[in-house]
Amino acid sequence: MESITPKLINWASILDENTRAQAIATATLPFIYPHLALMPDAHLGKGATVGSVIPTLCAIIPAAVGVDIGCGMIAVRTQYSVQDLPRDRKRLREDIERVIPLSAGHNNRTVKATAEPRIAELRKLAAKAGFNPAQYVEKWELQLGSLGSGNHFIEVSADESDAVWLFLHSGSRGVGNKIAQHHIGVAQQVNRKRGTTLPDPDLAYLEEGTSEFDRYIEELRWAQHFALLNREEMMDRVITQFSHWVGGPVTERERINCHHNFTRQETHYGKSVWVSRKGAIKAEHGDPGLIPGSMGTASYVVEGLGNPVSLNSSPHGAGREYSRTAARKTFSLAELKTAMQGIEFRATEAFIDEIPAAYKPIDQVMQDAADLVTVRHKLRQLINVKGD
Repeated sequence: MESITPKLINWASILDENTRAQAIATATLPFIYPHLALMPDAHLGKGATVGSVIPTLCAIIPAAVGVDIGCGMIAVRTQYSVQDLPRDRKRLREDIERVIPLSAGHNNRTVKATAEPRIAELRKLAAKAGFNPAQYVEKWELQLGSLGSGNHFIEVSADESDAVWLFLHSGSRGVGNKIAQHHIGVAQQVNRKRGTTLPDPDLAYLEEGTSEFDRYIEELRWAQHFALLNREEMMDRVITQFSHWVGGPVTERERINCHHNFTRQETHYGKSVWVSRKGAIKAEHGDPGLIPGSMGTASYVVEGLGNPVSLNSSPHGAGREYSRTAARKTFSLAELKTAMQGIEFRATEAFIDEIPAAYKPIDQVMQDAADLVTVRHKLRQLINVKGD
């Protein structure tokens, strides 16, 4: 941990200058209180740094929550051991790819029966919030139960005792993205009308007590819940396919579902603030959490230490060292295959920008986070599913 400025505390031992400058710019905003906490996986983001914890007094920066509202992780520890698994891992990968649309939500053709109760819950929640999600995405219901692309994934993993875990990463899909983009635009319009000078237009903010703020909070909370239910829906489908594959039911020994792009009101250093965790998880004392590495490297099941300086937070993953464009120019499919040796995955050039070498070493990130979380389990990947 280092204090870059009185308003910026940093846990990242690997931090490029552009990311550092972006975080400093955000930390200078007058409503940051008590300070911005930069997590070990910090890297450049839209407006605000990915891997940052941004506490704000009576205001929220929509871009500091992120455009994938509610994005996060879910994991289930099964009763099975690696030795119980069939040899044909490709079959399970393909079965998962068949039941879960992997990229854009419009690839869903029908609402699956398992999703109907969750969609009904979301409709009721939207009505209570006073908005119609169809104003953002006409057939938003079809996106529930879809994975997305980029760093979203589904994995079968094993821990240090060979216990098998089911693990996935996704968020609020296209509808959440549209909600985020809309309110970033609203904040920019409000700030322009007010004549506010900002270090970056994407740091535009909304103030408590305004209709724009209230509308954002209502729709944000809906999108956060969509993301949580989206992960639950996909996990249920993964469990069904896994059960068919192993030839027996799954007993859930543990289930963890946590956001890493979200905001909520908390009390820190004696004041009530909105804490926006953009690429960070809540790590109050005893909180269970999930910190994935990149494809082909380790992931971690953790427990929060409640570090007050970090605002009870921890990293959410490895954090990029190469942009997607730079990774595609730097690495090859052959290098990706080498990095994924021993792991069942779909070998395609579409995943080159997700090669482990494009990310910070997850073990270094976890070393940097030693005073933020304790490690309960370290997972190694057996099967990886991604959308292109």
